[in-house]
Amino acid sequence: MEGRSVVLLLTLALAVTVLSGCGRDRLVRSDDSGQPPVIEPDVERREITVPKIRKSDFEVGIFAGDLSVEDFGVNTVTGLTLAYHLTDKFFLQLDAGQTKVGLTSFERLSGAAQLLTDAERDYSYYNVQVGYDILPGEGFFGKKRAWNTATYLIGGVGKTKFAGDDRFTLNLGAGIRVMPLNWLAIHADVGDQIFDIDLLGKAKTAHNLGAHVGVTFFF
Repeated sequence: MEGRSVVLLLTLALAVTVLSGCGRDRLVRSDDSGQPPVIEPDVERREITVPKIRKSDFEVGIFAGDLSVEDFGVNTVTGLTLAYHLTDKFFLQLDAGQTKVGLTSFERLSGAAQLLTDAERDYSYYNVQVGYDILPGEGFFGKKRAWNTATYLIGGVGKTKFAGDDRFTLNLGAGIRVMPLNWLAIHADVGDQIFDIDLLGKAKTAHNLGAHVGVTFFF
């Protein structure tokens, strides 16, 4: 009798276990069936051509303006310029210019006395300078047109050939650059060329102020 009871209890326990497992399986299956199917992306790989952006670091151009040579009045100056842009703000610049000075006030008042020969009145120079853009920005011309602009400081050293001698020269200046096109710039510059001279019998430091405008091309 006891043996039957044991067998009956084991049978009931096995039945409960089987039924519970089937319920869990149905629940899992029911939960799985409710999930959306996983979609594998099928994206076709495209060949991308990277555009070749032109990098224009060199700038070359011409300029013209006035140069006030101390004791010799204001004279027309023309020249060439070449620049290399090291970064967005720093650049190196080489300038070369020439003019022909007139008479001093002493020569005009004395009548016949000539301090310099005609050849010695030729004034030529070259400068090696470093520039820095301090105020880059845009200038608006009309309602729909904006041009890149920059105000810069510049300074360096050079050599001036004047009055039959080569003179070491210190150069300081500032300028504005306006770019109507990405390869064209218009410049307006002012500067001071400083050197020692003893032409009138007394050694002194001459300050020769100049202003000019120019056009440059980037390449």
